[in-house]
Amino acid sequence: MAKIRDIVEQTLKIRYLSFDAENQMWQLLRMSYDTEDLKAFLALQREIMTKQVRQESRELRNRLFEPTRDIREVSRI
Repeated sequence: MAKIRDIVEQTLKIRYLSFDAENQMWQLLRMSYDTEDLKAFLALQREIMTKQVRQESRELRNRLFEPTRDIREVSRI
């Protein structure tokens, strides 16, 4: 099984955290991990917060909760 730091390294290369990679990391975090894995995870979180890495799960959530156009606006078109 991969280590958290391996997933983080790949994610930082492509600047995108897929839904599958994120789920795999959460599973690994529920098990045992070492200091280096934790440091890698925290570094990834920092990159996500500063928008240096895109996160598939966040993009999907944002699309689901986008405000919809008011029906009156649509009827005027």
